[in-house]
Amino acid sequence: MIASLLDFKTVESKSLTLKNTLSRLIEECKNLRELKKIHTHILKSSTLLTGDQYHLITRLLFYCSFSNYGSFRYASNVFHLIKNPDLRVYNIMIRANASMKDGDGTHFCRALMLYKQMLYKDIVPNSLTFPFLVMGCTRWLDGATGQVIHVQVIKFGFLKDVFVGNSLISFYMTCGLLNNARKLFDEMLVTDIVSWNSMVIGYLRNGGLDMAVDLFRKMYEKNIITWNSIITGLVQGGRAKESLEIFHEMQLLSDSLVKPDKITIASVLSACAQLGAIDHGKWVHGYLRRSGIECDVVIGTALVNMYGKCGDVQKAFEIFKEMPEKDTSAWTVMISVFALHGLGWKAFNCFLEMGRAGVEPNHVTFVGLLSACAHSGLVEQGRWCFDVMKHVYLIEPQVYHYACMVDILSRARLFDESEILIRSMPMKPDVYVWGALLGGCQMHGNVELGEKVAHHLIDLEPHNHAFYMNLCDIYSKAGRFDAAKIIRNLMKERRIEKKIPGCSMIEINGVVQEFSAGGSSELPMKELVLVLNRLSNEMKI
Repeated sequence: MIASLLDFKTVESKSLTLKNTLSRLIEECKNLRELKKIHTHILKSSTLLTGDQYHLITRLLFYCSFSNYGSFRYASNVFHLIKNPDLRVYNIMIRANASMKDGDGTHFCRALMLYKQMLYKDIVPNSLTFPFLVMGCTRWLDGATGQVIHVQVIKFGFLKDVFVGNSLISFYMTCGLLNNARKLFDEMLVTDIVSWNSMVIGYLRNGGLDMAVDLFRKMYEKNIITWNSIITGLVQGGRAKESLEIFHEMQLLSDSLVKPDKITIASVLSACAQLGAIDHGKWVHGYLRRSGIECDVVIGTALVNMYGKCGDVQKAFEIFKEMPEKDTSAWTVMISVFALHGLGWKAFNCFLEMGRAGVEPNHVTFVGLLSACAHSGLVEQGRWCFDVMKHVYLIEPQVYHYACMVDILSRARLFDESEILIRSMPMKPDVYVWGALLGGCQMHGNVELGEKVAHHLIDLEPHNHAFYMNLCDIYSKAGRFDAAKIIRNLMKERRIEKKIPGCSMIEINGVVQEFSAGGSSELPMKELVLVLNRLSNEMKI
C-alpha cells in the first residue's frame, strides 16, 4: 500500500511538472502551429492527470479565443471536443462569441444559445457570465433581450454584484432607457465610481444635462473620467459657460491624483471657442505650457480653432504653422477659420498646400472650403472644389455640400444655375439648400423667385419664424409693404413669433457676460445702454 501511495505521488509530481511546463508554453506561444502541437501533447500525454489535462485545455481555449496569435475557429473546435464543459469553459465561449464583431449578430446569437445550453445542463451562471451577455445586447441595442438578461440576473441573485450592475446601467443608457437605468442605479446595494460615471455619461449622451450635473454634484469621489465627461458633455450640449465654471472647480478641488489632461484641455478650448472667450483661451494656453502636457495634434488643432473663432486669425495661423504634424482635422480647422473670416483665397491656398503635403481631405474639409468660396465670392474656385471633391477624391457630395454650392451661386446672382443644381441633386433638397437660395434672393432682391422659395420653406416648416421674416424683408426692400403686412398678419394668426431672443456675449476681465434683447439679470443694463448711446452719438459726429 505504501508502494502504491509512493507511485501515485510520483505520477502526481510528474503531472504537475508537465502541467506547469505546458502552461508556460501556452502563454509564450506565438503562432497557431505551435498551439496545435501543445494541444496534441495535452491530449496524448499519459503523464497528465485528468484534472490537470482539463485545466490545460481550459487555458488553451482561453488563449485561442482572446490572444492575437489564437484562432476563434480553432477555439470553437476545441470547445466541441470537450465532453463535459463546466462553467469556466462556458464563460470563455460566451465571452468570445459576445465579443466578436460581425455584421449580422450571428456570434451574439451563439452566445445566447450557449447560455441556454448551460442552463439546460443545470450549470448555474456566476457574476462573470452576465456582463458579456449584456455587452452583446448593448452592442446590438437589443433592449428586449437585455431586459430578459436583467431578469436572469435578479433570479440568480447577482444584482448585488457591482460589475454586473454597471454593465446593465451601460446597456440601458446606450439603448436610451434612462428611467430603467436610474431605477436600477437607485436599487443597487453596492455602487462604485464606475456606476456613477456610467450614469453621468449616459445622461449626457441622451441629452439629460441637468440630471447629469445633479448626479455630478452628489458624487463624493470623482476621477479624471468624471471631470472630463461632465466638461465635454456640457460643451457639446451648448452649455460652454457652465463647462468653464466646472473646469475652474476642478482646478480648485483637484488633488495630485486628478489633474487636467489632454481631453480636459481640448474640451475647455472648445468651450472658449464657442463663447469667444479669448482671455480664458489664452490662460488655458499658458496653463498648457506650464503643466507640461504634450501639445499633440489634437491640442494643436483645438488651439487653432479657439484662436480662430475668437477672432485672432494671425495667432491661429502661427500655431498651425508650428505644429510638427498636421492631420486632416488640423488642415480642415485652419481652412474653416479662414472661411469664417471671409479669407477665401487663404482658405483656397491652404487647401492646395494640404494636397502638396499629401494629406487627404474629407467631406468636412470641403464644407469649410466651399463656405470660404461663398463668403468671398469665389465662384470659379467653388465650382472647381465641387468637381475635385467628386472626381479626384471620390467623395460623394452630401446635402450640405449642395447647400454650400447653392449659396455660392445665389450670392453671385446665378439663380438659373442654382435651380439647375437643385434639380440635379440625387437626394431631396432640405431647408438649408432652399434657405441658401432664399438668402441669395433676399440679398439681390429677386422677388419672384424669393417669394416662391419662401412659400415652399414655409410649407416645409410652417412654425419657423425665419422664413416669414425673410419674405417680409424681400417685400419691404421691393417697396411691397402691403404684401409684407399680409405676411406679418399671417404670423400673428398662426401665433408664430421669435421665441428665443438674440443674445450676445462679451468677455470683461476674464468673465464671460451674456445679454439679450430681453435684458440680463447679470449685467448692469442701464450702464450698458448709456455706453452704447454715447458711442452712437460719437459715430454720428
